[in-house]
Amino acid sequence: MPKTENEKGIVEIVDGKYKPSGTFHIIEKNQPIFDKDANKLAGVTNPRDMTYIHSYGGEAMFFESLGKGKLIATRCDNDNCEFKGSIYMPFRIYCPDCLRKMTPLNLTEIARKTAKVHSYIITHRSGAFNTLDLPIKFINVEFDNVVTILMSYLVVGEPEIGKRVVPIFRTKNPTYTITDLAFVPEGTLKSELPEGFTF
Repeated sequence: MPKTENEKGIVEIVDGKYKPSGTFHIIEKNQPIFDKDANKLAGVTNPRDMTYIHSYGGEAMFFESLGKGKLIATRCDNDNCEFKGSIYMPFRIYCPDCLRKMTPLNLTEIARKTAKVHSYIITHRSGAFNTLDLPIKFINVEFDNVVTILMSYLVVGEPEIGKRVVPIFRTKNPTYTITDLAFVPEGTLKSELPEGFTF
């Protein structure tokens, strides 16, 4: 039994504390599962409707920036780190080498000018709770002067290793998840973008 609009779990932060309201768990009656061939009980269903609270913490700025059309990376600026100056995408809070807090860096223009497909896979089946249209064209994207590779998805055209791509952002009704970021081949027209997305 899906939740009504009034039952949905909502969370706000007031005075530095999480303030949940609404219904976060709805338990439905179990239903028996019978083996009709053997005429015996095999189990029961356990239907549940749950809402989880997932805190982004220090990564919140990354997810919020996607809805504003920005791609934020991080850079290690620690003078004592052997890999000072390394830029990481996806966003991470701490340097994996020196464990110091890193500096946020707007990577949007670098992505627009240098992003290309490193590798890809096309899937015609996905797991539960998938919100992307099938088939999904997953792409690993590399950027100039970035030491890591970002996994995303291509929404226009066909993937090809080395193909130049540009980021697009769900700026209309963002979900504040990684699916607010996608890529299209360089030269894609604005009219070809999915609804709600912009360059």
